[in-house]
Amino acid sequence: MANSKEAFALGLAQKAGKLQSGDFAVKTALKSGGVELLVIAADAAPNTKKELYFLAEQGEVSVKEILNRAELGHAIGKAPRAAVAIMDPNFAKMIGGITTT
Repeated sequence: MANSKEAFALGLAQKAGKLQSGDFAVKTALKSGGVELLVIAADAAPNTKKELYFLAEQGEVSVKEILNRAELGHAIGKAPRAAVAIMDPNFAKMIGGITTT
């Protein structure tokens, strides 16, 4: 699996309960706040990406595109996923989505 460091961090975040996955859960988390990093699968549908980028921009959430849908789902022990929301800043740093400016 490519990006094994990121996949490992995603798995840990899932086990720790610091990750939201699934279309409804991710969009709800983005709208309600508290998301530290949005991870989008590289092969997600263009319209899905457009909507998720819009929601992330509204909430000032960093976005990272890694893995494909199957790999993203496998990393968290679920079916293929287009996106996951990382709710913890430490896991977001592990994945590499937060930079200090």
